[in-house]
Amino acid sequence: MIINNELLDDITAKAEASPRLRMNYNLHDSLDAKAQRLINVLLPGTILPIHRHRHTAETYAVIRGRMYVIFYDETGAETERHLLDPAEGNYGVHIPAGQWHGIDVIEPTAILEVKDGPYTPLEPQDILN
Repeated sequence: MIINNELLDDITAKAEASPRLRMNYNLHDSLDAKAQRLINVLLPGTILPIHRHRHTAETYAVIRGRMYVIFYDETGAETERHLLDPAEGNYGVHIPAGQWHGIDVIEPTAILEVKDGPYTPLEPQDILN
């Protein structure tokens, strides 16, 4: 499989048609896979709550676009803000297990997202309101 403009344009079109304003394209074979690898296209306005993954670290690498990844403490106070923009030499971020985080998408953005599997849905105690 080649990750190229045609694939990214297709995923972006699906994100534009989605009420969530994002779409993922799984590169792993199943939700039980030991490594969860996916391309995630995120559009401005997508809502991703402040959350954490207690069981795994998570890594994002920007393929196209620009977005902020924001770290928070357990009270929901912002502690760090990282601009991911390949044009500025900021290609990705590694998010440690248990780190509260969220995103702010500036323009349509495609990321390669990697975390340990199997897939585990977020539980209520892993989402800050």
